[in-house]
Amino acid sequence: MREDELEEIEELCEAATPAPWFVRTLNDENAMNLVAVSTSPDTGVAERWPRFDHGEMVAATLIQHPRYVDAVDERWDENAAFIAMAREAVPRLLDEVRRLRALLAGGGNFR
Repeated sequence: MREDELEEIEELCEAATPAPWFVRTLNDENAMNLVAVSTSPDTGVAERWPRFDHGEMVAATLIQHPRYVDAVDERWDENAAFIAMAREAVPRLLDEVRRLRALLAGGGNFR
């Protein structure tokens, strides 16, 4: 991967809502069984609107009714977990790629 590609990924990371991100399960008559990515942790009580702050939501992987967001493979929880994890993992991976490149360039030790 070229450095300009790494820089593009880094710019996207920096422009996104700050970490950490969490998976949230919410439930109401409008967004029935909503699986979302949020800037605040899940409370475990599947809040109903308006008892959650919609401004904390970053993404949704399932909104069943009406069917706004609904992955055909039914991996809503897995997709939400991946999105939330990627928010912190991608910047760390960029740092690791650059660290390893610096070691290669300097002939350094990989430990």
